[in-house]
Amino acid sequence: MPPGRLRSLLVVAPHPDDETIAAHALMSRLRRRGVIVRVLVVSDGAASHPNSARWPRRRLTRERQHETRRAMRRIGVNADAITFLGLPDGRLADHASSVSRLVARAARALPVPSLVLAPSADDAHPDHRVVSAAVRQQAGVRWWSYPVWPAGQRLRGAKPLALTAQERLAKRHALRGYRTQAGCITDDPNGFALTARQIPAFCGPRELFAAAGGR
Repeated sequence: MPPGRLRSLLVVAPHPDDETIAAHALMSRLRRRGVIVRVLVVSDGAASHPNSARWPRRRLTRERQHETRRAMRRIGVNADAITFLGLPDGRLADHASSVSRLVARAARALPVPSLVLAPSADDAHPDHRVVSAAVRQQAGVRWWSYPVWPAGQRLRGAKPLALTAQERLAKRHALRGYRTQAGCITDDPNGFALTARQIPAFCGPRELFAAAGGR
C-alpha cells in the first residue's frame, strides 16, 4: 500500500478497463481510507471492434465510458472523478504531445502528497508505452508503474499488493461488467474479446506496482 500520508491517487489508463485491470483493489482500499482517487482514461477505446455495424465508433465509445463509470462507482470513485480524453484508440503515438500535456494538467491538479499510476514502459501495447512515456516526462511527479499485458508480467523492483478472496471476486465481477470487451459484440469477427482464461488471469492474487518517480 502507498504511504499513509497519501492524499490523492491518479490512475492513468490508456483504454477504458485498464484502470480496473491495474488497480481495482488498490483504488477500493484507498477510497475506504478517504484518499481522493481520480481516473484519467486517455483513448476512446473504439478500436476494439472497428468493423462492427451495430457498434459504430460513437456508440462504442459512449458504452465504454459507461462501463468504466459503473465499475468505478462501485468502489467509491464517482463520475466527476473520471476524465475521458477521447484520443484515438490505437493511434496515441500520433498524439504523444497532447497525451503529455493533458497528463501533466491532471497530475498538477492533484492534492499533495499524491501518486500517479501509469503503465509499464515495457507493456506490449503501443498505446500503453505512449502513456507511460508521457508520465515519465513529468518533472516532480511521484509515480508507480503497473503491468497490463501480459497479465502478471514481472516488473523490476515491483511490490505486490496481495488481494483477499473478496477483492478478487469483486475485481472479476467488475471486469465482466465491461461487456463490450467480454463478448457482447458479435458482428465483428476480428474484434477483441477477453477470453475465458484472461479474465481470471487479470484477477490473480495480487496487483503489481513498481516505484519509479518521486517528489
